[in-house]
Amino acid sequence: MRPLLCGYYGEHNLGDDALLAALLAQLPPDQRPLVTAHDQAQVQSRFGVDTCPRRRLRAVLSALSGCDALVLGGGSLLQDATSFRSLVYYALLIAAARLRGRPVLLWAQGLGPLHRRCSRLLVRLVLPLASGISWRDPASAALAARWGVRAASGSDPVWALPLGQWQGDGGPILLCWRFSPLLEKAQWRRLLEALDQLAEQADRPVHWLPFHQDQDAALLEELKRRDWLPPALARRSQTVMAGSPAEAMALFEGASLVIAMRLHALILAALSGAPTAALSYDPKVRSAADGFDCPCLDLDGPLQVVELLGRWQPLLDRPTDPARIETLRQATAVHQQLLLEGLPPSAP
Repeated sequence: MRPLLCGYYGEHNLGDDALLAALLAQLPPDQRPLVTAHDQAQVQSRFGVDTCPRRRLRAVLSALSGCDALVLGGGSLLQDATSFRSLVYYALLIAAARLRGRPVLLWAQGLGPLHRRCSRLLVRLVLPLASGISWRDPASAALAARWGVRAASGSDPVWALPLGQWQGDGGPILLCWRFSPLLEKAQWRRLLEALDQLAEQADRPVHWLPFHQDQDAALLEELKRRDWLPPALARRSQTVMAGSPAEAMALFEGASLVIAMRLHALILAALSGAPTAALSYDPKVRSAADGFDCPCLDLDGPLQVVELLGRWQPLLDRPTDPARIETLRQATAVHQQLLLEGLPPSAP
């Protein structure tokens, strides 16, 4: 059988690559997936799967005609924070699949944010069309239940990826940071001052890992250009690159502390066993951090240098306890069960 796996794949975002890796690992072995991707060559090379161009709706609809099921794979696809157009794209795919008699599975989905009234109405119309759903968090499940659609919730499916082996005692401080409307000049300066003091006191280099290549790669140089980086921190800092989630985990395994804004950077760092701290620009980051007792500060609240240092200093060289994340790993089973029960089996 050939399911169409639809998500934000091939967009040079290691988090979405990690979601695809988790989805492919949970697929029954008799399935031959077709994956929507922007950078098709990269996805084909990295995962060994067939692809179709995700940004061309007509091509995706054509591909759907030759597939046996539609799987919306991971993340929060039913939301309008990216754009209302993005939400319409996924709603059209769901409706088209059902009109063709294909099952539709919403695998490990988050629901929202839905800022527009028309967005909420559209989602309420398409959710009942799904043949099966698993949510990645209780808040999404609760919102859908208020609209009369009840389904099981688990944890983020990236928790199902293999555990790493931390060996970062004395290693660099590693950052997975991003620009955010919540961070203006004053907040950036407090973050960077705290980071400067932490690195100085511990005498550690600071490595900046862009988790979304297109959005994050220029962050360090832009902060330098704006003259927001303290001189000593600038001398200690360098950008490091990872071409895959596995390469990112290898970097996390060698870090004395990972401070993450990106959701899946936080999860992969915890899976690697590295000491972790979170900075939350979105409730999904706070939720993930709370799930394994990871210290987390919300970017929409006041940031103080003393408080930041107080959170970060005790974490240096103290690896994450694997017992804390075992429950989260077990909670990914609900997503695999959805695939086992919801995808048509191959003919004998």
